[in-house]
Amino acid sequence: MATTITEAVVATPREGKFNKNAARRVRVAGKIPAVVYGAGQDAVAVTVDPRVITKILHSDSGHNSIFDLNVEGTAVVKAMIVDWQHEPIKGKLLHIDLKRIAMDKMMRVSVPIQLTGVPVGVKTQGGILEHVMREVEIECLPADIPSHLDVDVTGLELHGVIRVSDLPHSGSIKFLGEEDATVAHVTIIKEEAPAVEAVVAAPSEPEVAKKGKTDADAAAADTKAKK
Repeated sequence: MATTITEAVVATPREGKFNKNAARRVRVAGKIPAVVYGAGQDAVAVTVDPRVITKILHSDSGHNSIFDLNVEGTAVVKAMIVDWQHEPIKGKLLHIDLKRIAMDKMMRVSVPIQLTGVPVGVKTQGGILEHVMREVEIECLPADIPSHLDVDVTGLELHGVIRVSDLPHSGSIKFLGEEDATVAHVTIIKEEAPAVEAVVAAPSEPEVAKKGKTDADAAAADTKAKK
C-alpha cells in the first residue's frame, strides 16, 4: 500500500506578485514555490522545503505517498504530490503541485509495474524481455494505493505476453484502460535485412516535350520520416 509519511510538510502562504522574479527569490531563500489545491477549496500559493519534497519523491511510494500538509493558518490536511518541475541539468526542484485528498473518496493514480524473475524464454530460448508498460492507471481509495505491482515473469516463454489482465487484481483497486494491453513480452532479436542497391535504368530515348508545355528538368527527392 501507499506509504504514509510521518513527517508533515509545512507550507507558508505566498503574498505579492507570482512571477519569475518572485519565484527566483523564493529559491534563493532555500525554498521552492508550490500550489495547493483540491477538496473543493481555493488554490493557495505557498512555499515549501525542497528537502522534504525530495525525500517524499525518493520514498518507496514516490509521488503517491500520503502525508500531512500543514499550510500555516489553516487546518492540517492529507495531501499528495501530483506534479513537479526540476532543472534539466542540475536536477534541482523548481515547482511543486500539491493536492488535498479525502481518505474516503476514490481517486485515480498511476502506479509502477515491477517485473520479477528471468523468463524461460530468455534463459533457454534465446529471446529478450521487453517491458512495454511501466505504469498502469488504477482507481481506489487513497489508503489502498499500492506502492508498485509485482509481476512474476519466470514462466514466460518465447513470444509469451503479460497483459494488464494478468496483473494482481483485488477488490480494492480497479484497473482503468484496456485489460488486453501488453505489459511485457518475450520476443526475438530481429536481424536487419541486407541493404538492396537500387538499380536505375537510363531511358533509351529522350522524353519529348508536349506542345504548349515548357521544358523543365524533373527531380525526385526521398524524404525520411522520423518517429
